[in-house]
Amino acid sequence: MKQFDLLVFDWDGTLMDSAGAIVMSIQSACRDLDLPIPSDAASRHIIGLGLNEALAELLPGLSPSSYGQLVERYRHYFLSQDNEIPLFDGVFEAMQELSEMGFLMAVATGKSRRGLDRAFDHTETRPFFHASRCADESFSKPHPGMLLEILVELGVSADRALMIGDTTHDLQMAINAKVPSLGAAYGAHPKQNLVDLEPLACLDNFTELHLWLKTNA
Repeated sequence: MKQFDLLVFDWDGTLMDSAGAIVMSIQSACRDLDLPIPSDAASRHIIGLGLNEALAELLPGLSPSSYGQLVERYRHYFLSQDNEIPLFDGVFEAMQELSEMGFLMAVATGKSRRGLDRAFDHTETRPFFHASRCADESFSKPHPGMLLEILVELGVSADRALMIGDTTHDLQMAINAKVPSLGAAYGAHPKQNLVDLEPLACLDNFTELHLWLKTNA
């Protein structure tokens, strides 16, 4: 008997191995504009946030009027490799299996709608997901808005949903929405930071996460 009806996945760093590409794109964009180049750790920390929230945290001295230029350079670098960024090993097969097991599945992501649509199309995973929310059409994580909207759309109560993500932003969003969570410790944020937010489990690779879902969800 299933413990959960709905599995809500973060995208970058949870299903797609994109954290490294995001960090490189952030740092290259800053370098192009002679801005302070953030460290790998600082760049990884803002993965999953909405665009304005991410830039405000990463470069607090930067005027919002300069965001557009920085975003343009970031997109230049990220889109140059976008179609080559892979899903983690086993993700496609896992989505197929979990779908066949009868789970509803959704995505809650800091990506833009255009970015998620591109990712859906080039990974051919769109048919597996019954709903999705992006940072440019809802509140940024860790606000619970994206998760709450998905619950309403799919008619699932908070206790029957599970949020799965690789950042503290994902797990804090789940806490704010009163939804159980599962940590993906192979993505953007350090494992201990995830463990501190008390997810049901914190898995070290996607294979372990898939097995946990099959056995416990």
